[in-house]
Amino acid sequence: MSERSEWLAKPANEALSRKLKAVAWVLTTVVLTLVAVMQKVRLPLPDGWDTSMLPPFHAAVNAAGAIVLILALIFIKQGKVRAHKTAMVTAMGLSVLFLLSYVAYHMTNDPTRYGGEGPMRTVYFVLLITHIVSAAVSFPFILFTFVAGITNRFDAHRRMARWVFPLWLYVAVTGPVCYLMLRPYY
Repeated sequence: MSERSEWLAKPANEALSRKLKAVAWVLTTVVLTLVAVMQKVRLPLPDGWDTSMLPPFHAAVNAAGAIVLILALIFIKQGKVRAHKTAMVTAMGLSVLFLLSYVAYHMTNDPTRYGGEGPMRTVYFVLLITHIVSAAVSFPFILFTFVAGITNRFDAHRRMARWVFPLWLYVAVTGPVCYLMLRPYY
């Protein structure tokens, strides 16, 4: 029996799935609230603290997340379920790391404004707006897709992953692109 067949033969854990979906909704509410609050709240940093290294760190974590997502897709296409699962857990971990660091940075620093002009300004704002909307829309569905996978609800996992994966990958790629376009203005 192949690794894929062996994995697909596992029974779904519906009870755990229901509990984790509730947790996913709570996390979604908390995260979206934090993101909204970080736009309005500024917490003072202790003397001597420098957070200027965080924006490039965020871009690097997002870029690493994009690479891991692509690897996860390759692994599952090859039937390497354990490697796929490891890659997806890694992608989730990178996303959590990014999110915590991103919120902390934006609650302690004023926003950096894009200073470019002409067509590049339009390109930047189109990328930024689609990045933000895609991140907000995809967040709960990333969690639901992950929950479906870890609770052996493979049909639901596959159905959601077909559209959640490209959206998550778009967010992971456009984040570093937006950073690189904004970098001269930090």
